[in-house]
Amino acid sequence: MHDTDRITNIDALRGFALFGILVVNILAFSSVYYGTDILPLGGRSPLDAGLAILISAVFELKFYLLFSFLFGYSVTLQMQSAQKAGTAFLPRMLRRQAGLFLIGVIHAIVLFHGDILTTYAVLGLLLLALRNLSDETKIRFATTLVVVTTALWFVLAFLQWNEPGRDDSGLVMQHAQAALAAYRGTPVSVMIQHLADLQSFLPMLLLLQAPCALAMFLIGFVFGHRKLLENPDCYRPYLSRAALWGLIVGLPGGFVYASATQFARGTSLETAGLALSILTSPFLTAAMIAAMLTMFDSSRIIRWRDYLASAGRMALSNYLMQSTVCALIFHGYGLGLIGQLSLAETLVVAVVVFGAQLLASRWWLRRFSYGPVEWLLRAATIGQWPRWRAGDFSPVTKRGQNDTCTSETGSDRADVAHRARESAGASEYPAIHPRQVCKSDASKQS
Repeated sequence: MHDTDRITNIDALRGFALFGILVVNILAFSSVYYGTDILPLGGRSPLDAGLAILISAVFELKFYLLFSFLFGYSVTLQMQSAQKAGTAFLPRMLRRQAGLFLIGVIHAIVLFHGDILTTYAVLGLLLLALRNLSDETKIRFATTLVVVTTALWFVLAFLQWNEPGRDDSGLVMQHAQAALAAYRGTPVSVMIQHLADLQSFLPMLLLLQAPCALAMFLIGFVFGHRKLLENPDCYRPYLSRAALWGLIVGLPGGFVYASATQFARGTSLETAGLALSILTSPFLTAAMIAAMLTMFDSSRIIRWRDYLASAGRMALSNYLMQSTVCALIFHGYGLGLIGQLSLAETLVVAVVVFGAQLLASRWWLRRFSYGPVEWLLRAATIGQWPRWRAGDFSPVTKRGQNDTCTSETGSDRADVAHRARESAGASEYPAIHPRQVCKSDASKQS
């Protein structure tokens, strides 16, 4: 495999993760009942019920973990680029995290209260603080985070089981109807509702999303430190094992969680199912990575891989564009179709939106060096306007002496090198022996 393909595979994984994120997020845009203990008015068709089980089992939490894993991996690429350029990594990274946090705050208030950018910005600082721990310590810490979070939710399930039965469905319905009116209203009412939803979303963020994301940051960082996804000789021996664990642990855990969310809503069984999913989801995520890498390494789907990679190289822009399009379709900013589409129809919208993003990303990166939001974030990071048009490559850049700090959602260095090769046939990275890739950095600290 050419070294271009190694980086392309990582970007393609990020593009794949974007699709899973969209599938889950669009459900929150399309219905005020998503994540509550009650079904939409009128119930669901058998098709929608089956799709809901599939999404809960395969998509919820799993793609968030994949995106988080890739964030941790990308930080190591950024560190390598800064080291190669002889520039200070930490000040740039702090500016980048500050810019990411600002973008996330605007995104959360204006477009989507389920924003992940602010979480990534804050947790990214924790990852920086922990970066000098040994790889073994990082893995143990990540495992502890997952196990403790799982135990916490099992305890919550036990406490819920011991509570006297109470019916909060009336109150939930009242809040849902108020949210529905707000999201169908004016832009001001939409933003006010986002602020209200942020408050109710905070406990889930602190008790579930944040610890799981940090765990995957750490695991991704270790993988990036050892360059485990950058040479097939490193990861191929583990693909079948990862797929097997996903099938025997991750998938059953996912369907137990899905069954609990659909048939035991609002009960301790649903909470226990969530706890089990926290423990088993990393296995299913690993199986997804294994399956995608196997397909990416096949010459039969190189074209599809490259489209996914284009979307992954401008993942921040695409993530924000997904929220923008969904807000225009479902909220008062545009059509206001919230609560009016079935689950199946909503998923068709998601497929169409993502398909358009694949085409648009490919078109954009043939003309420009960065996605639009990546370009702005990079400017804030380096304190100057980076190159904009594709094909503008100086010899200095190709030697890695300038403009090498990578994007939050992908390796800018890899992007520049990839486009340089396309336009000039240049190769920035020398071929790396598998033993060097897999083992040379294993005992060193970042």
